[in-house]
Amino acid sequence: MTADDNAHPGLLIVDDDALIQETLAFVLGEHFSIRQAASREEATALLRDTHYEPQLALVDLGLPPYPHRADEGLLLIREILAIAPLCKIVVLSGQDEEAHARHARTLGALEFVTKPVSPASLHSILAHALHVRQQELIERADTSPDHRIVGLSPAMQAVRERIGQYARSRFPILIEGQSGTGKEIAARALHAHGDTAGKPFLALNCSAISPGLIEATLFGHVRGAYTGAVTAQNGYFQDAGEGCLFLDEIGELPLDVQPKLLRVLESGEYQRVGETQPRFSKARILAATNRDLLVEVRAGRFRVDLYHRLSVLRILMPPLRDMASDRDVLLLHFLHEFSVQMALPTFRFDDDALAMWHRYTFPGNVRELRNIVARLLSRFAGQTVSAEDLALELEEPVMPETKAETAVPVPLPAMDHRGISLDATLRQVERHYIMAALLQAQGNLSHAARLLGLNRSTLYNRIDTLARNGEAIPDFMTLAREHS
Repeated sequence: MTADDNAHPGLLIVDDDALIQETLAFVLGEHFSIRQAASREEATALLRDTHYEPQLALVDLGLPPYPHRADEGLLLIREILAIAPLCKIVVLSGQDEEAHARHARTLGALEFVTKPVSPASLHSILAHALHVRQQELIERADTSPDHRIVGLSPAMQAVRERIGQYARSRFPILIEGQSGTGKEIAARALHAHGDTAGKPFLALNCSAISPGLIEATLFGHVRGAYTGAVTAQNGYFQDAGEGCLFLDEIGELPLDVQPKLLRVLESGEYQRVGETQPRFSKARILAATNRDLLVEVRAGRFRVDLYHRLSVLRILMPPLRDMASDRDVLLLHFLHEFSVQMALPTFRFDDDALAMWHRYTFPGNVRELRNIVARLLSRFAGQTVSAEDLALELEEPVMPETKAETAVPVPLPAMDHRGISLDATLRQVERHYIMAALLQAQGNLSHAARLLGLNRSTLYNRIDTLARNGEAIPDFMTLAREHS
């Protein structure tokens, strides 16, 4: 049963303090159908194992086993949205560090509220969150395939071209891209443009189902197939009929289930759990991942034959940092959309805020941009937003503009009869490129790592190793002064 089936909106409260749980349940119980959890594991088990889908969640960041850190709460935000993507999350936390608030919003939390908060304010915040959720449901009901494919950049034009080329093909399509880039939107556009339009479109997030239940969820089961299977149940393949089945986070599919999915892709044949009679699916399969599946193949976590079967056709959803010209297009799109939905006048950026908007890298991609616009409109409708106001909504600091340019590679040293120190030379080259990347990324370590093809922790370790070898990297502001 979903929370939508109740007389009141479903609200999941996750807090390890029993007194706070009871107080919130008492204050909010008149208007919400409340369920409670005291840890991340308890919350995810409730969502996965009972198919509970709350409209709202109040989440504390400090959860066991690390109640004095935000790790568990931030991880829970990801997991809730993976399992129940339409759930609106409000962080209610005693950990009021601004960095935690920014990170929670980037992950998809709608609001960040510091304890204590008055019941009236909490009711108002939750009512706003419900309104936002309702508007998203209306958007999803819109059958126009291009309704949410927004952007004029070459990268987005390429996405549109691929959708037009592949929409009527019956081959599986693999949609790749970072979280928040709109992979499901592309899948829905493929469905609406193709021969499956008007037929079912079912979406399943493979990371949202317990590994022990994923096979039964996909293929169905007979009565008594496992403990708790009191009645026979259709699977997603059967319910999709001749429509589309969208398998999100396909890289999370357990290894023991992957051969069974491969069999469906090759012959259409599958079996319910506990049944020997074969069934046949005519559903079109679309899959999505934010992982590099070739890396997963090499690590032994994903079958190479399944990878090749899924990736006959591929669409890459670009990160927002590669669509600089679309930031203003998306800003205007969501600003207009939300102002109409909320019956509020739009806001405008002052010059400094607009410059900051253009320099920000949006690590959470379009999803993060959309949430920023929604929060700014709620706070500054009809007003001018300053750079200071905008900075409070951003996950990563935005450095001031500099005249820095990417440095050219260092020349190779001449080698005579005495030879050279290869290690020392390679350290100098590495240091030079790291400094160039930091300048181009305006001091943003995550962005610099992406420019260098590294992850953030690897880049940090290399900088640390250089420092231990007497090749320390200057801080960004020093670099900027030297190159201005």
